[in-house]
Amino acid sequence: MNMKAKNNNFNLTTKNLTLCALLTALALGLSYLENLFPLAIAIPIPGVKLGLANIITLFALYALNPAQAFMILISRCTLGALFAGNLNALIYSIFGGVSALFVMMILSRTDLFSIYGVSTGGAAAHNCGQIAAAVFTLGNSAPLYYLPVLLFISLFTGALTGLVSALLFRALQNTGVPEFARTETRNQNHLNPPPTDGQEASHGKISD
Repeated sequence: MNMKAKNNNFNLTTKNLTLCALLTALALGLSYLENLFPLAIAIPIPGVKLGLANIITLFALYALNPAQAFMILISRCTLGALFAGNLNALIYSIFGGVSALFVMMILSRTDLFSIYGVSTGGAAAHNCGQIAAAVFTLGNSAPLYYLPVLLFISLFTGALTGLVSALLFRALQNTGVPEFARTETRNQNHLNPPPTDGQEASHGKISD
């Protein structure tokens, strides 16, 4: 059994709206932070990034619901493009972000994937979405040649995002915030599956 996202209930109270605004600001900050890591120098392929902002999307998908995660995603993409003064980047952000959220939403509702698998799937979908945006804007299929390498890289960036998100949920378990405590209690068996046959939990899950 693996951790599942909450139901798509768009119950946007003032408290939820404030939390969404805070998460949007954090996502913008992470987007700016990853620009300080010149990953493209080591991997000279256009569009290669760590995808730190996807941590917020993944967190919102589990802690809030898909509708609010989508609202945070669109706000982050729009504000990021406006602040950067590059509206062309909005197309890439929307294609990649929406693709990632859609895939993660589907994967998180199954019992087949841990939060690491969901995150990796989202990273792969994000790259596919951005390649689709490049094909759309450039009007040719040349960007498709980058896709295999980007999908390989997504195995590592997605695992990193999943790890940070899982650690974040574990840390919030001890904060005493009721909403996060309930979320962690409800999903603890998914994040920390009990050992079977005297063995420790399998690799890829969080153990106590």
